Formats: sequence, C-alpha cells, structure tokens
Amino acid sequence: MAFQANNFSVARKKVLNKGELNVECNISCSDEIAKVLSVSGEACLSSNEVLNGTINYSAYVDANIIYLNNQGEIGKVSSTCPFTSKFSSEEIVNGQKANIKLKLEDMTIEGVNADSIKVVAKVSEYCEIVDNNEVKSVKSDDEDVCSKDENINIIRFVGEGCENLTVTSELNLRENIKRVILTESQVMIKDVESGNNFVSVSGDVVSRVLYLTENDKFESGYIYDSFKEEIEVEGATREAKAEATAFIKRDSLNVTLDQEDKGNKVTLEIPLTVTVRVYEETQALVVQDLYSTKNQLNITTESFEMSNVCQSGCVEGKIDGSLSLGEDRPRVDKIMFVGGNSVVVSNSYLRDSEITIEGIAKANVVYLNDEDNSLNSVALEVPFVLTDKFDVENTDGNLSVDAIVCDVDVAVKKGRELFYDAKVKANVNYCYSQVSGVISSVEMGEELPEKDCGLELVFAKAGQNSWEVAKEARVQEELLLAQNAETIFPLQEDTSLVLFYQKRN
Repeated sequence: MAFQANNFSVARKKVLNKGELNVECNISCSDEIAKVLSVSGEACLSSNEVLNGTINYSAYVDANIIYLNNQGEIGKVSSTCPFTSKFSSEEIVNGQKANIKLKLEDMTIEGVNADSIKVVAKVSEYCEIVDNNEVKSVKSDDEDVCSKDENINIIRFVGEGCENLTVTSELNLRENIKRVILTESQVMIKDVESGNNFVSVSGDVVSRVLYLTENDKFESGYIYDSFKEEIEVEGATREAKAEATAFIKRDSLNVTLDQEDKGNKVTLEIPLTVTVRVYEETQALVVQDLYSTKNQLNITTESFEMSNVCQSGCVEGKIDGSLSLGEDRPRVDKIMFVGGNSVVVSNSYLRDSEITIEGIAKANVVYLNDEDNSLNSVALEVPFVLTDKFDVENTDGNLSVDAIVCDVDVAVKKGRELFYDAKVKANVNYCYSQVSGVISSVEMGEELPEKDCGLELVFAKAGQNSWEVAKEARVQEELLLAQNAETIFPLQEDTSLVLFYQKRN
C-alpha cells in the first residue's frame, strides 16, 4: 500500500456542563429542639463509574446542626445524607478519568419537629473528563510519493494516581473543657511536582475546633498542619506536568478529647483522598505536505483539539465586610460563637496577567441578647473579590478554583452591626485547548500524463523554496536540487530552472 496509518494520541480534557441539585436530609435528634442556631456541612464524593455516555456517582452531604433544646442547653447533631447523581454527554467514553467536584452552596431548614430536623442542601456539581484522543495521521513508503515530514509538539495524558492518607491534628488546651461542639476541617493543595514514576504533592490542612469550657464559655482554636505525599504514577517523569485535587472523607473524620495534666487535648484524625493527573510534552512525526510524481492525490486534512500543559498556583487574600441587623431582630449584646464557616467561588477569570476570583464567605453567628436573655443566630454572607498575578500564554482556557477560609473573626459594633474579617486561600488549576491540523488520509487519484520531453523549463517565482517548485513540477525534490545545484533557495527573484528527463519504457 502507498499509505499507512501513522496515528498518535493527544491529551483531551473536557469540562462537562455544571449542574445543581437539592439533597433532602431528615436528621433525627434525641433532644427536644427549641431553636436551631447553626447549620453547616459539606458535600463529599464517595465513588464514580464512567460508562459510554454517562458518569454515575454516589456522594453524601455531611450535615452539622447546633441547636438549643427545651432546657436551654446547647446541643449538636450530625448526619450523613447519601445521594446519587450523574453526568450525561456524548463525549463521555468508558475508560476516561473523571474529576468530580462537589460544593455545598447553601443549607436551608425546611422544618423542625420535637426530635427531628428537615434540611435541604443545595449542591453544585462539576466534572472534567480526561483521556488520550487518537489523531489519525498517515505516512508513505512509495518511492513515487514525496512527503515533507515535521516533528510537532503534542501533550499526552500519562495517567492518574490516587492515595488515601490521614493527617493527625492536635489542639492542646490549658483549660478543661466540657465537650467539643463543632470541628471544621479544610484541605488545599500547595505544590505538585512530577518525578520518575511518581508525583509529589504537598498541601495544608486547616481545622477549627469550637468547644465549651467547664465555665460554660464558648471558645475556638485553629490548627494548621501540612502534608506531603508521593503518589505512584507509572510513566511520570521529572519533565512532566502534574495537577492534583484533594478532599476530606468527612464520614470517617474522628475527634477525641483527652484529659491532660494541665488541661485537655483535642485530636483530629482527618482522612484525605489525594488524586493526581500527569501530562507529558513530547513530539510526533507527521506529514506536513505530500504529492505524487505519477498520480493525482485526494488529500483529507482534519483538525484536532489538544489540552495544553496545565498551570497551577496559589492565591491568598483578606475578606472583610459588615452586616446590619434589621430593627425587627434582637440586638447583639455578646457574640457567643461562630459556626459554619465556608466560602463559595461564584466566578473567576484571567485578564492582563491577573486572576480575579469572586465569591461569598459565609458564617453563622450565634449571639446573646441581654434584654430577654435569649440566644439568637444570624447568617452572614460577605461578598469578596480577590486579585493576584497569574501570567499565562492564553486566557481563553478553563480555570478550576478551590478555596478555603480561615482565621475567621466576627465583632459587634453598636449592637446591630456585625463586622466580619477572615483570610481566604485558593488553589488554581488552568488549562487551555490548542487546535492543530494534520493530514488524516490520502487516496490515489488519476494517473498523471507521462512526460514525453527530454527537457523542461520551469518558471519559478521569487520566494518559492525547492519543495514548492518540485511539487508544482511533479518531480522529486532531490532531482530538482541536483540538476540546479547553483540555485539558492528560497529564490530571491523569478527564475527559470531546467529539468532533464529520461523517457519511460
């Protein structure tokens, strides 16, 4: 055969349509509930299955409710609410890797009975699919077919690796405490580096512990820990690019309270799932142009899309804002505690070598009103805009942003104004698509008429190179160069070239 397949594969990352769903949680409680003070939680992925046209996944909402019972005591109840969902697209193919991210956007109390609470959680779902897409290309070993080859740069998806690990965080207190009311743990990737058959991932785990002292005082403390893990990925090299995601398996998070000589120690065992994906920049030898000296050729050129090397980075900043309570709400005389700290990214974009991240920081503030000695709560929502340097080659790609909030502080001013202050940290992954073209198939056409002359005068134009002249004349480039050895290409001016032929028998 004159032409054979010379196919190669390139990385393809596709973002599926984002979606939202409501998850209903019916939470049982052994207490008789007088008032719900704080509701918070996270949406967590359990497993997924990629089929042709569909990605099915199972997940759960980890819900935490702080309430006041009929005896005036603070209580807490937690529940895991399982749910399932799916992504559908013609682009989903069995064998692809799915990167599913879930974010709890909001939680609403739908009803409170004597011993149960009905909560509806609004969850946003996001999914990327990653695989290698085969690109059709050709080559030829026919002596009558002239081909011009070139090496093109391509990105190939090497593979994915996943590791489960546990980070142990400790909070040592010099005072005795009655019980832990609430723990809030968050994880963020800081650095990803590819090695030989592994990827090194490091990140931060930030936890906040809300507790009640023996003097019935609410206090909280932050714990900052880091982790570094090497995850095996066969085929990874030091020159490869890698990206990583991490989430906390909240249904397996364990909290213990131990008595010390001078106080208490709170220990958190935080289970993490860390996933890495590796991309390799390499080259593929393809036919840039070709022609036959004996036949017409029917050439098909097709374009292909390739996901370029991803870029990642970390962005940090401050959030502050205020909220004024309406006259119909009890005034704030003392803030008791703050729970349900979270951040939701609503938009992100690149412009002028900067990244802009827009979102909303959320918190539940529980406060005391002295006039009627009542506990009340209010939900804070503070919008923010974060900008930082983030220089990329192309700004038309896809941004994936994971953000956490820490060092949250809420103060009261003049009884009806609450001031919110916190730090926000975001991990950014960026990837864009590049479109190129390649000759995908060639068919032999009609035979060219035989050259019946012994000499031919070829009129070549200024600027043409030897390949272009030989292609127009339908001769081997080597023959043209050998018979016009003194001619310099590309031509500086219009030139007449001479070709000599031997007649075919």
